[in-house]
Amino acid sequence: MNALTLLLSYANMPLHLAVFATTPLELLSFLLSVATVWLNIRQSHWGWLFAIISSATYGLVFYGSRLYGDMGLQLVFITVSIFGWYQWLHGDDRHEKLPVTALDARGRWIAGAAWLAGFGVLAWFLKTYTDTDVPSSDGFLTAGSLIGQLLLSRKKIENWHVWIIVDILYVALYLHKHLILTAILYGVFVGMAIIGLRAWSGDAGTGGRRLAME
Repeated sequence: MNALTLLLSYANMPLHLAVFATTPLELLSFLLSVATVWLNIRQSHWGWLFAIISSATYGLVFYGSRLYGDMGLQLVFITVSIFGWYQWLHGDDRHEKLPVTALDARGRWIAGAAWLAGFGVLAWFLKTYTDTDVPSSDGFLTAGSLIGQLLLSRKKIENWHVWIIVDILYVALYLHKHLILTAILYGVFVGMAIIGLRAWSGDAGTGGRRLAME
């Protein structure tokens, strides 16, 4: 048994919290993910670092639960997080930190169409090439999460609308997969997304005034 295998075996040992069981790896991913969203609400670019680390740890959690769409999504999240980190620091026309903006009508239609197209492709792929028992749910939420992450990387306020929808549905999916702590996490995410929407709405309404960036 090599060092990585040994580390993963300890990270996935049963850990009992209150009335449900989890693992040290899922608990660590939970804490990192909460920190990520809190930093996103605050518009701190350090949130992207936490996003990279939490995506890596949750990729391992989802692999163990046969949620292959979500597992693959974590790899995409890591890539998008690197892109988003750069965009938040240097992404506007003057290479200054991005302000909060909203999509126009065309942008919303494109985002919606991309979500549906991604859902179709991912659901087909998961059903055809993996042993997941939830290809449609996994595909729909994976596609939506990718859209939300891309909108977040450009500081589009609509990212919070997407996350509210996705997070509510993820609660049901993770309960079905007996990932109780992760289901609780996404319930927390719903509340945090609502807070983020309100905070960013005020920010956009004052011409892109930023919250604390550091």
